[in-house]
Amino acid sequence: MTAQPARPEHSGPEATSVMDVLPFKSSLVKAVFRDVTPMHVSRSAAWAAASVTRTVLTEIIDGARRAAAEQSRKKLLSGDLVSAIDRNVELEVGHKWYDHSPTFKGMTGVLYDAEGAIVPSRRRSKSRKPSAVVGAHRFEAGVKKLLWSQGATAVPEMIRDLDGIASVFLTDLAREAALVAREGGVKRFGTVTPVMSGEPAPPPFLQDSPRALPARRGDGRTIGRDDILAATTIQLFGGNLRQRALTEAREATQNTSAG
Repeated sequence: MTAQPARPEHSGPEATSVMDVLPFKSSLVKAVFRDVTPMHVSRSAAWAAASVTRTVLTEIIDGARRAAAEQSRKKLLSGDLVSAIDRNVELEVGHKWYDHSPTFKGMTGVLYDAEGAIVPSRRRSKSRKPSAVVGAHRFEAGVKKLLWSQGATAVPEMIRDLDGIASVFLTDLAREAALVAREGGVKRFGTVTPVMSGEPAPPPFLQDSPRALPARRGDGRTIGRDDILAATTIQLFGGNLRQRALTEAREATQNTSAG
């Protein structure tokens, strides 16, 4: 894979280029896919999924670093994670983890059923069935590698939250990619573009729009790179993060074979 230069905000004497780091190994990515689908996952698809997950986590960490810097801190706290998500709606991914993590307790609102009764919080399952929450620990080594590549350190609670968000996001990405592969392309999704109050709406990202993607080619039994790209357009808002995730995934897979 050809090394790519890091963005200026991540550069520094102690930081490695983020684009040089693919912290989530293809074996881990494929293990996550096996939890949700029996379909075969190509090598380029695994690399693309790892790249998209890296891009999302990189942006979350970068937002948390800015929040910590405002308080003259270098070590990241869980509160910095919350601040990063509050400031940028594009970073609000991995929602299933929010119900599980103490960091987000009381912040996700009260749920009501159709009769107006409060829905009690879900208790931790004792099932051994694989899930994104149960398998979150598998991402710890990759998260620590990504933090190190940006010259950042974090408290254990913050690392645990990043593990969980990465696991839930990649699991959701796997489900969407499998759906795209089975249905022969993106057919039932539109685009949503976040806009700040009082600001004009930006033009649509025609190049990366799900409706602008070409018809899927393949046997319907293998998840390929383009299925991951299509799933990314579903999972991420139509803003800068999605555009960057798609670009970096294409760059990360430009020298990989389809198998």
